[in-house]
Amino acid sequence: MNLQETVLMQLRDLILRGEFAPGQRLAEQQLAERMGASRTPVRAALVTLEQEGLLEVSDTGKYLVRQFTPREVADAIAVRGHLEGMAARLVAEHGVSRQLQLDLEACLADGDRLLAANPLGYENYAGYAAMNDRFHSLVLEASGNRALQRAVAMNNALPFAPASAMLPMMSTAEQDREWMLYAHRQHHMLFDAMRRGEGARAQALAVEHTEVAQMNMRLALERRSETERVFPAIRLVVGR
Repeated sequence: MNLQETVLMQLRDLILRGEFAPGQRLAEQQLAERMGASRTPVRAALVTLEQEGLLEVSDTGKYLVRQFTPREVADAIAVRGHLEGMAARLVAEHGVSRQLQLDLEACLADGDRLLAANPLGYENYAGYAAMNDRFHSLVLEASGNRALQRAVAMNNALPFAPASAMLPMMSTAEQDREWMLYAHRQHHMLFDAMRRGEGARAQALAVEHTEVAQMNMRLALERRSETERVFPAIRLVVGR
């Protein structure tokens, strides 16, 4: 896994763990020194995290940690689940082409290999994030519905909506790995449903896939103070 992807994973983890305050500026040089990397991969990571909705750009072009509420996160996850459910159903109804089958099987094999490591390292997380993005991008593209693809792109600008923002960064490495193994089993089941042409089952599995993230968010909320109104860093499980 290349340095840029590893830096992205590390920086995303820091944000999700609440290491930075809402509205705090993230400076390239300071982050590069903290991570032991050059400014180039840090700059690329900041761009990606802004696209994911975790950061925002100020009027002066500085990257700031974005503030958001639990409702915003839950809504974004729910919308993504229904959109991707529709995409999975369309793929099942259209039929999985030979090339799509090969591509998805390669993703599943990559995921199996990456999750075989115990404990998981940042390279495993970064590799799984790349595989996860690729898997769902393939399904969305194969749906053939351009309006649906645009809707997903718009929703991905909301906090925690993109697939790569949903990796489990929880309390223990073993807990992370168990959640990721569970989520990846759902990938296998989703592929099986689409390959068999089971549209309703594929749609239901895609929606259920995001419920993992919703459940983890609810658990995280329970651990927070009931009086806290702004929820700047929620640690979510893979949900895409």
